[in-house]
Amino acid sequence: MAERSIENMRIWQEARVFTNDIYKMMSSCRDYGFRDQIQRATVSIMNNIAEGFESGSDSKFINFLNIARGSCSEVKSMLYLCEDFHFCTSNEREDLVTKLLSLSGGIYNLTLYLKNKKEA
Repeated sequence: MAERSIENMRIWQEARVFTNDIYKMMSSCRDYGFRDQIQRATVSIMNNIAEGFESGSDSKFINFLNIARGSCSEVKSMLYLCEDFHFCTSNEREDLVTKLLSLSGGIYNLTLYLKNKKEA
């Protein structure tokens, strides 16, 4: 039986990879306020998944997952600004938005699973 740990959760692993993608893209950005904001929002996705995982109850976990999905929306919005401000190309933005939508969808599916488990 697999050990229960955040490192074994696919959705957390996906959030970690996405966070690294954003940090790489923003590494040469000199707009420090903008860079800080998108990086913090991205880290928030990963950390809220982790914090919810260890929160002690499914209802608390669901709340943290909802916060993580909100951060996904913030990052998605900022990715369009990244393109507008020439921090990334249209193709790079599209690739990152696709990854982000997959991540957000996975968070949503986990939320549904926890809600259904609670009701059963």
